[in-house]
Amino acid sequence: MPGRDGLAVTRALAGPAVADPLRVVVLTTFDLDEYVYTAVRNGACGFLLKRSGAPLLIEGVRAAVAGDMLISPQVTLQLFRHLAPRRAPRDAALPLTERELAVARLVAEARTNGEIAEKLCISAGTVKTHLVNIQRKLKTRNRVAIAAWVWETGESGT
Repeated sequence: MPGRDGLAVTRALAGPAVADPLRVVVLTTFDLDEYVYTAVRNGACGFLLKRSGAPLLIEGVRAAVAGDMLISPQVTLQLFRHLAPRRAPRDAALPLTERELAVARLVAEARTNGEIAEKLCISAGTVKTHLVNIQRKLKTRNRVAIAAWVWETGESGT
């Protein structure tokens, strides 16, 4: 892409300042930590490596259409490693309720809405309501950003 890189285009299409963001899945050969982190922060709802193959790309597009996200398994561990050193001490004024925090932690474990509902003994509809509230409070656009917040703040509970 002459004059712009994929991360800049992702920010322009899906970033925090975009009023009506598009669902962007980044497809790349680069698995550098900073690229993954920046893509997620710039609003990407997926980060896939070209070497992952067509089946994962199809799943990534399906996830984006459904409002979910998918990150190549090869880079997930890198994302964790990149975010771990940035963890901040717990803020006494945590913006989430205990139930919202429990939902956010399970999102960071890559649990589905159904799995979260079962684990917390609530309905899938209640999970969706909590996710909407979490996104509003944290000013995030998708589950990846919620998970990133959990990892960055050290709220994973581990």
